[in-house]
Amino acid sequence: MANDTRVGLRVLVIEDQHDIAANIWDFLERRGHVVDHCADGVSGLARAMDGGFDVIVLDLGLPRLDGLDLCRQLRAAGHGVPVLMLTARDTLDDKLRGFGEGADDYMVKPFAMHELEARIRAVNRRVQPASDRLGLGGLGYDPATMLATREGRTFVLTRLQGSILATLLRDAPKVTSHQRLLQAAWGEDGGDMAALHTQVYELRAQIDRPFAHPMIQSVRGIGYRLVALP
Repeated sequence: MANDTRVGLRVLVIEDQHDIAANIWDFLERRGHVVDHCADGVSGLARAMDGGFDVIVLDLGLPRLDGLDLCRQLRAAGHGVPVLMLTARDTLDDKLRGFGEGADDYMVKPFAMHELEARIRAVNRRVQPASDRLGLGGLGYDPATMLATREGRTFVLTRLQGSILATLLRDAPKVTSHQRLLQAAWGEDGGDMAALHTQVYELRAQIDRPFAHPMIQSVRGIGYRLVALP
């Protein structure tokens, strides 16, 4: 078989059976994907809330927090990342419950690794073009409409504000450098630090100032980062 030159995806595997998780991890990494793993629902939800993944592979029978509850909480927090559920439950009602909680696809164990990868790529293609919605905690942003939402309120952002917020959301919880934000908003040769600080000030006025807990933090001399709500 010829080498697969397609871009690898960032995949979070939430699976408590270590042999299955190890097999998925090894196969996907050999196929060029970047994989992270959590073995229970509580740590898996926290990692998923951090963002930065293209697809989540989610087992239903997890300790501490089952997969259905995890998916429900993830969607309620505004995260639109595609979720592929893995389970031994193969009835139609089980599948409908999974879709009802926000799953994008459903695979019954045992499964073939090549099919798993094909479905991971399929849900990423299917969901991302339709809505590139980003989220962290109670904050969400849809670049297609330039609408941000927080705690039930909706804000219309400018293109510059939207570019900055989208970059912060994609990088969260890591710090985003000033230079990366300048390039995201103005391209390689545009913008300056004063303009960036002005845009962030105006963005904060919309999505932070009306609320008790600010989410945009300044990291002196480096850049900005988004933090989840306490």
